[in-house]
Amino acid sequence: MAAYNILEEAGVKKIIAAFDLLPDILFWVKDTQSRIIYGNQEFVKHLGYRFLEQVLHKTDFDFSPHHLAHQFVTDDKRVLEGHQVTDRLELNHTASGELGWFSTSKRVLTDEQGRIIGTYGMTRHLEKTSKTLSNVHAVDAPVQYIREHFNKKISIEKLADLAHLSVSALERRFKKHLAKTPKQFINETRLENGRKMLLESRLAIADVAYQCGFSDPSYFSKQFHNLFGETPSKLRKAVTR
Repeated sequence: MAAYNILEEAGVKKIIAAFDLLPDILFWVKDTQSRIIYGNQEFVKHLGYRFLEQVLHKTDFDFSPHHLAHQFVTDDKRVLEGHQVTDRLELNHTASGELGWFSTSKRVLTDEQGRIIGTYGMTRHLEKTSKTLSNVHAVDAPVQYIREHFNKKISIEKLADLAHLSVSALERRFKKHLAKTPKQFINETRLENGRKMLLESRLAIADVAYQCGFSDPSYFSKQFHNLFGETPSKLRKAVTR
């Protein structure tokens, strides 16, 4: 039997049910209105529920703080327009309510005729997943340093020293475990903290940029737009309406 026929015989529901075998992965499917139409058990548990039926047809605004829900739904809209989210680092609430770092990917979902019918995505909690990764302790020290000093100048050489690695070895380790370079991790950590400041304070956008380690507010805005799909000023307006 051809491989494609085997997949047809198995059925989509049985295939995506395999995501329940991955305890560190959150997987979901949404329609074009960002309403949940499927989620694996880890995703349902992450939202604070036991059964899939309890979260069906709801959106992120039913579960997450407004600013985070706004970002998730904005992502969905961008994906529907043809953009892709690949291994993006983002700050989100864990099932216990604490903030944690996640790596997220999202794609558009189409039917057999190629018509767009929704989106799907998956995310992994880095701290939780890291427990099962080999040699991850070589990444822990520089990652923690970046989190604590994101608002200051950070050299890759300093991070390599903290990990007791060469610069090239550190970069390979980051790519392996975080799917990004140290510079990308630093940039995204600064931007994520910048987004948090924009939503939780009344600081001017330029001041937010400076406090997050950016020397040029216009560069901060450009990088912010590249990562989140909207400018800092648009984000602030959207959540204060």
